[in-house]
Amino acid sequence: MDTETARKRLVVIGAGMVAHRLVEALVERGATDEWTIDVFGEESRPPYDRVALTSFFSDRDPDDLVLGDGSLWTVDGVRLHRGVQATGIDREARTVSARGRTYPYDALVLATGSYAMVPPIDGKDTPGCFVYRTVDDVAELRAYVNELAARLDRPVRGAVVGGGLLGLEAAGALQALGAESTVIEFAPWLMPMQVDEAGGRTLRRIIEQLGVQVRTATATAKVRPNRRGTVGSMEFADGGGSIDVDVVVFATGVRPRDELAREIGLSIGERGGVACDDACITDDPSIYAIGEVAHIAGRTWGLVGPGYTMAEVVADRLLGGDATFTSGDLSTKLKLLGVDVASFGDAFAGTEGSLEVVYADPVGGVYKKLVMSDDAKTLLGGILVGDAEAYASLRPMVGSELGSDPTAWLVPDGVTPIGGVSLPDEASVCSCNNVTAGAIRCAVRGEGTAEPCHDLGSVKGCTKAGTSCGSCLPLVKKLLDEELTAAGIETSNALCEHFATSRAQLFDIVRVTGIRTFSELVATHGTGRGCDICRPVVASILASLETGHVLDGEAAALQDTNDHVMANMQKDGTYSVVPRIPGGEVTPEGLIAIGQVAADFGLYTKITGGQRIDLFGARIDQLPAIWKQLIDAGFESGHAYGKSLRTVKSCVGSTWCRYGVQDSVGLAIALELRYRGLRSPHKIKLGVSGCARECAEARGKDVGVIATDKGWNVYVGGNGGFTPRHAQLFAEDLTTEELVAVIDRFLLYYVRTADRLQRTAAWLETIEGGIDHVRSVVIDDSLGIVADLDAAMAVHVDKYEDEWAATLADPDKLKKFTSFVNSPDTPDPDLVYVDERGQRRPATPQERATLIAGTTLEVRS
Repeated sequence: MDTETARKRLVVIGAGMVAHRLVEALVERGATDEWTIDVFGEESRPPYDRVALTSFFSDRDPDDLVLGDGSLWTVDGVRLHRGVQATGIDREARTVSARGRTYPYDALVLATGSYAMVPPIDGKDTPGCFVYRTVDDVAELRAYVNELAARLDRPVRGAVVGGGLLGLEAAGALQALGAESTVIEFAPWLMPMQVDEAGGRTLRRIIEQLGVQVRTATATAKVRPNRRGTVGSMEFADGGGSIDVDVVVFATGVRPRDELAREIGLSIGERGGVACDDACITDDPSIYAIGEVAHIAGRTWGLVGPGYTMAEVVADRLLGGDATFTSGDLSTKLKLLGVDVASFGDAFAGTEGSLEVVYADPVGGVYKKLVMSDDAKTLLGGILVGDAEAYASLRPMVGSELGSDPTAWLVPDGVTPIGGVSLPDEASVCSCNNVTAGAIRCAVRGEGTAEPCHDLGSVKGCTKAGTSCGSCLPLVKKLLDEELTAAGIETSNALCEHFATSRAQLFDIVRVTGIRTFSELVATHGTGRGCDICRPVVASILASLETGHVLDGEAAALQDTNDHVMANMQKDGTYSVVPRIPGGEVTPEGLIAIGQVAADFGLYTKITGGQRIDLFGARIDQLPAIWKQLIDAGFESGHAYGKSLRTVKSCVGSTWCRYGVQDSVGLAIALELRYRGLRSPHKIKLGVSGCARECAEARGKDVGVIATDKGWNVYVGGNGGFTPRHAQLFAEDLTTEELVAVIDRFLLYYVRTADRLQRTAAWLETIEGGIDHVRSVVIDDSLGIVADLDAAMAVHVDKYEDEWAATLADPDKLKKFTSFVNSPDTPDPDLVYVDERGQRRPATPQERATLIAGTTLEVRS
């Protein structure tokens, strides 16, 4: 008898995320010594991350969505049958029929998931109607919208029926394709299953400000075809009128794919789904059900977290264990249309006597609610809209005492738990994979593992924490670092899981090797394809080393949103334009030119704290025309969008001020022109004051210069923002030539050695030796690199090129600044303007009807 014949036979019908987790769990437990595993999936692709479908619209390769590295399906005894549909089950013979063959089983797992439900609307099958469920679905939708966009002389008009998770994802997909979108939701507010009415109102305000129309409490009655026989309009019930549309996406929920179970007489839940006990076993003791098709504890579970828990239960049962499914974590954290939304625990305050602590800032687009026990000590649940930064810290605390005033967790700059409240071992950190804080700590200590896990990648591999949605990774990393610190082990400074080096080390690799593309760098010194952490960092490093325009070649795909279009995106979806005004000095002709641009394009103007003029409200397609007019008038990019030099602020100095002792304006202009375009780990601001009265507030800047009778004093490491720092004295009584050399070296040493997104203040606090070490490097040349730093700055000054001027001269780069939604010939009909102290600006949707309420903070029972 051969080995395979001796093993029992497991058949899994369905090849989605939960089926993948089941097979993964079995292989990890060594189950292939006892079982052969056959997995049947209808799709031609191996199991992929369905949660990340929307990223497919941002030119992401579908292969990037595949779960795992593919080695799972090469394990002896594991077979994945792709593109093969199981068509029948014979319970007596214990066989599954598929593609004309029968496959025997000793145990069968139904992991068939669900299908997109389309409501019985007249015209729902009209060409141009889609669902949003699989990669093939979104590929068809993308092809259809792109074909329409190429043919029409106006924006493609899209509508999404359903304002839940999938609906808002679909609206984001339409926007990513350059189409207009309207979301139609039957309930009174968006995402009614995850957020309460107040949270839904806040979410609606934010989403409408991003250009998506929203209709709630609205039922769709009919889809009408146009003369071509494709989608042309939608009619609403109860006199709700109609809208013209070109494409309709149905995202009204899912229904369990339980047809195979029905055919063989298994019990079905009241609203569908295969009825199971807490061991995930159906009426037939040899048949299990997991994931969205399973009906357990009186309901079906539509999230990946509970599905993964079911997979673990079945894996344990197949190997003789007694695991049970007690409940599923319905916590969710998503970024929908760029908006953070999270809910966890008893989000709707169903617990008797519970209290709700609410923070609402309609102007800022933030709504936060914590549900507390009747004594206001124990966290029961919560909702976060617009700012979900605290989610990873709060969700594991459900059922525990917060240990502080609950309002402190909600207001801006609130506390986070690990700093003051120790997370209990039993707290669930990763709900997707049911990983507790204790499990992560044990993995780091090497308890129950082959060897201790001392980096984030090994912790993920060992515990599976953070391998699904990834929202828990900041907390996982914090627990890892805490445990390593407690053990006296130096914590990893790896940039991310794709690069084992720090940002500073990566900078040196690029500088020394001469590598000039991300693909070459990750192939030779990293792993995988990169992520949202390392790709922008490498883009910044390459730009710091003067390797060409930020939009050249593959560099364009590495940039953050703002750098990608060289403008700051604002909350209403428009962009701001900030021309450079060195030292704040501008001629009357220059002021007139800026004013003319603002008038020509209807922009809102404001003088900033950095002595520049911001122009707000520009559409993406208007940016090239605006910049051409500004450049023709002698202006250049102010790099307000980049992690680079922003401004050099100055007072009027000795030229005008009776107290001034040095020409602060002249120096500020010289410094700004010298360091313009210098890419760095974070933004950089300088200030120059002409005397000790400090009118330029130089000691609040990354580099501050204050004039003395003997020359210049230079201060470093001053930052504003959430953690303000006064700059520290670095050197005194310098000549202008000495001062420039010191600033050159200080800035470049910071650029080379700081971590990603680390301001100079934090850098000086964390670099070994602090400011004394930096002073010894920059002034005393203790590392022998001063000549190299001087040469690098000379290269920067010599190679500087205005990015917008270069873009206007390159037709290929200009192609990035087109939009079907904001076509110059078709103004956005939803962009209504209001008066703002004598200027016009885009109105928020609520301003069309009423004034926005102020910030409130309340506790209600």
